[in-house]
Amino acid sequence: MSSLPGDQYRAVLFDLDGTLVDTAPDMVGALQKLQLRNDIEPISYELGRANVSNGAMGLLRAGFPQLDTSGQQELICEYIELYEQGLCNHTALFEGMAELLRMLEDADYPWGVVTNKPSYLTEPLLELLALSERSACIISGDTLSVRKPDPGQVLHACELIGVSPELVLYVGDAPRDIEAGRAAGSATVAAAYGYILADEDPADWGADAIAQDVDELTKIVLKGVSLKL
Repeated sequence: MSSLPGDQYRAVLFDLDGTLVDTAPDMVGALQKLQLRNDIEPISYELGRANVSNGAMGLLRAGFPQLDTSGQQELICEYIELYEQGLCNHTALFEGMAELLRMLEDADYPWGVVTNKPSYLTEPLLELLALSERSACIISGDTLSVRKPDPGQVLHACELIGVSPELVLYVGDAPRDIEAGRAAGSATVAAAYGYILADEDPADWGADAIAQDVDELTKIVLKGVSLKL
């Protein structure tokens, strides 16, 4: 579903987890290991996957619901340590995303990353995936003093790549992504293939377009920047 005009956009920004890259195997895997350490039956992969976009605390809330917030917070460092040890064991670009990035690069359309993931995880991960040198910008959760849904990260990314926000497509798999993109004045695409909770519906987020998979995202993006498959 798309209401975006064609031949209007000059750059594409992506959220990281659940949009550009499938990090769920390693993020959920670290949670399952932590649960086993604490003699708790591991969460199902499907439930864990749906919570990945909410970061470490979202996963810990799902995996340790018997603990209060302070108890979950105490596990953060242990979880991060486990995740860092296997940061890119099974993580990869979503199927079809490599081709989309290649087409953008071949046509000299910049693309970048805007994520709430902290830089000490974002930057090593993108290095391991050989994406750092290709990305026109990398904005992490601690790059600025604000994070999505605040539009500051998207605006900063637009400034770095030298493209006005209204000429940028921002793609994300969470309501905060769409809110941030819209507030920045950019067009937004909801990645419905991402990490979405059972009670969430991307149709409610107010995005300009919804992509059910990367193939549909590719068609939306290429139309927006006036490229052909």
